[in-house]
Amino acid sequence: MKILFHVATEEGGRYLLPLARACARGGHAFGVFFTHDGVLALRDERLQAALAAAERAVVCEFSWHRFCPELACPVEAGSQTSSSLMIGAAQRVVSL
Repeated sequence: MKILFHVATEEGGRYLLPLARACARGGHAFGVFFTHDGVLALRDERLQAALAAAERAVVCEFSWHRFCPELACPVEAGSQTSSSLMIGAAQRVVSL
């Protein structure tokens, strides 16, 4: 994948929607890993729709259950190992 967005804060998650849309428009392969309170960004249905263009979208399962226990997870559940693998496969990493 060309770009991995590593979303670790709720505030950083607010920047992801326009970045994901820009990647989709430009045809850039991208992935997203959500951790800590960055998982709260996934409550946005517009972001969920934009992630359909992602090569892979993964949420830290521990963080999801910590911050959003009442919601069904809209993306793949994974771990920090998933994050490491995605970072290793990405040409660029953008930390939000």
